[in-house]
Amino acid sequence: MEDSGKKIKIAINGGIGFGAKLNSKQLITILQYMNADEELELTTFQQLYIEIPEDLIEEIIEEFQNVGLACYPVGNFVKSLRICNFCKGEEEEGMPIAKELNRRIAGKPVPFTLKVAYTGCPIGCGEPMLSDIGVMKIRDHYNLYVGGKAKGKDAEVGSLMLENLTPEELYNTVEKIIIEYSELGKKREAFHKFLKRMGGSDFLNRYKKV
Repeated sequence: MEDSGKKIKIAINGGIGFGAKLNSKQLITILQYMNADEELELTTFQQLYIEIPEDLIEEIIEEFQNVGLACYPVGNFVKSLRICNFCKGEEEEGMPIAKELNRRIAGKPVPFTLKVAYTGCPIGCGEPMLSDIGVMKIRDHYNLYVGGKAKGKDAEVGSLMLENLTPEELYNTVEKIIIEYSELGKKREAFHKFLKRMGGSDFLNRYKKV
């Protein structure tokens, strides 16, 4: 692809499905917008970063979406859902719930990059307890964890915030947390620091089911 001026970085992946995968049609489409010496960056959020011409961004995103690629902004936004491999099937592992949660929250602006993870069973392959917000499916309900931190000498697992949530309760709670973080978080304040500043357990207790 010829250089047509200023470029902008976007994040792409194969959407929410059975593992983090790309098919041949998606790869061919991506390659059309790369020069021979360019590289793709694979992130820990199961996304690829690619730079595309700013003046063609709408056209290229539409082409990506037509082959099943999901596109997201790069920067201080809610990342697309980090998922497990859904090893037992779509309904049993709750994939429709994961897809809907991702649709509702991914790409929303926040004070600092927010990582949300989902796993379809207690094995936890999606690493929900090491993420800012984590969801674990337990039978037909969902447990919600917050405040996990995977990196640094102060790394820690998240705290169980709510358990036995219905899908609607899960969606509403996660959306409310993200809204509150967006409105009250300081610029570039990581989510685990925000939780501590807001009182930790006091913040969590306000969301407890009556």
